[in-house]
This record gives sequence, C-alpha cells and structure tokens, in this order.
Amino acid sequence: MPKPGVFNFVNKATWDARNALGSLPKETARKNYVDLVSSLSSSSEAPSQGKRGADEKARESKDILVTSEDGITKITFNRPTKKNAISFQMYLDIMHALKNASTDNSVITVFTGTGDYYSSGNDLKNLINDAGEIQDVVATSTKILREFVNCFIDFPKPLVAVVNGPAVGIAVTILALFDAVFASDRAAEMLLFGKKLTAREAWAQGLVTEVFPESTFETEVWTRLKTYSKLSPNVMRISKELIRKHEKQKLYTVNAEECAAALERMPREEYAKALRNFLFRKAKAKL
Repeated sequence: MPKPGVFNFVNKATWDARNALGSLPKETARKNYVDLVSSLSSSSEAPSQGKRGADEKARESKDILVTSEDGITKITFNRPTKKNAISFQMYLDIMHALKNASTDNSVITVFTGTGDYYSSGNDLKNLINDAGEIQDVVATSTKILREFVNCFIDFPKPLVAVVNGPAVGIAVTILALFDAVFASDRAAEMLLFGKKLTAREAWAQGLVTEVFPESTFETEVWTRLKTYSKLSPNVMRISKELIRKHEKQKLYTVNAEECAAALERMPREEYAKALRNFLFRKAKAKL
C-alpha cells in the first residue's frame, strides 16, 4: 500500500499505524490495528462539538483578521504597510485565534497574509527602542515565543499555510508545524537561518507541500481547501492526533531549549549591535 497523500488523514493514520505495529507480535499488532480502524470509522459519524457555528465571524483585531466560513477558519496577517511583521500584540492575537479555532465547528484552519508579503517575521521593534537599545523585555518575549510555538504544536485540527508572498524568520520556521504549506511561485524569498530560499527550493527541502503559479494561486488553493473542508471534522482531528502524538514531547523539548538559548544570548551586546546594524541598513536603504 503506497503512503497516502497529505490530507488523506484516515488512510495516512492507518498507514503509519500498520508500519509502527510491524515490530509487535503478530496477534497484538492485528488487534491494535483493528482497534485503530474501528475508532476512526465510528468517529467519522460523530457530530462536531464546536462552540461556534462554522459561518460565524470570529474575533478580529486590527492586525490579525479571523473569519470562519464554509468549514474553514482563516487567520490573516493584516499589517501590509509593515510587510506583516509580527508585533507583540499580534503574537497574543494569534494565540487567541488558535485557541478559538481549536474548538469551533470548522474542519481546517488556514493562515495567509494581506498584501505582497506572507509575513516578514518578528517585528524588531519588539526588542529594540528608537535609540537602538535592547528593551527590558527579553524574558517576556521568550516566554511569549515559547507559548506561541506550543500553540502550533498543540493545535488539534489540520493546519494549512497559504504563503502568498515572501516569508521571513519565525513565519518560516513555524511552517514545519503545519500539515500542509501551499506557496505561490512569487514567494521568491523565504528567509530561514540567514539563507534565502525560493518557494520551489523550499518545496525540494520538504518545507512546502506544493507550489502554484501566481496567476492561478488563489483560485486553485482555495478551491482545494473548500473541498478538504467537507471532510469529517472528527476523523481529521483524531487522525492528526494519532499521527502527531509521538512527536509532541520532542517538539516541546526543542522549543524549550531554543527559547532558553535565546534568553541567554539576546541581552548580549553583540546581539544589540547586530540589531542596530540591521536597522541602520534598512534606514539607509530608504534614503
């Protein structure tokens, strides 16, 4: 049996389980496999227990727009004049939106951006003031970052990124926590660890699921997502849990370690100097 596609959650969970059970005694493996298939089949008919109707408009903030319609909750970076850079308030708003989306009646949750950019990542003004000095928010910012990433690790439904343009920093690194990433071929700049990748290079590395021509990107992607949104929400949720449950502890550990490393390094002068130089180059480029 070939490995199922990214959104064939039931068969993918079954495929993973069959391979994982291969090392068990034959009778134990058979029983566990039957139990798994039975749980998925029975759950497919169960009603969703969401708190909001699928067509109800969700909470909005100025820079993060949230809508829920036709089985899809859409979370949009909406700060186009700043290339959708993520402010402290946006981090909090995104976490709030994910918490709500985890219990609403939608089947899938989608992230995208307004304007030319998907997101230019962390707004450096979260960390440095107009005088070029590191603000006394290092502990707070790393705590928020850890909680932010954990929200993506914990999210129980299929999570999709519709990358409409360039993406930078944290906006790229969290893509690895999405179940599918669809990118326009105009996303010619995805900055990850100081290296620029095109959408197709990111696809070759497994970070992007599929790349679409800019001319048909919106139509093709949203037509496909609307088809996915007709699938059983409970099957999707349970299947994702089966697929991801063995990875979660490792992801929590890595997130904690990376945030601890950031907490140690950010107060150093070399970090402040690098930020000041970066902001100076940006200001000079605008002249």
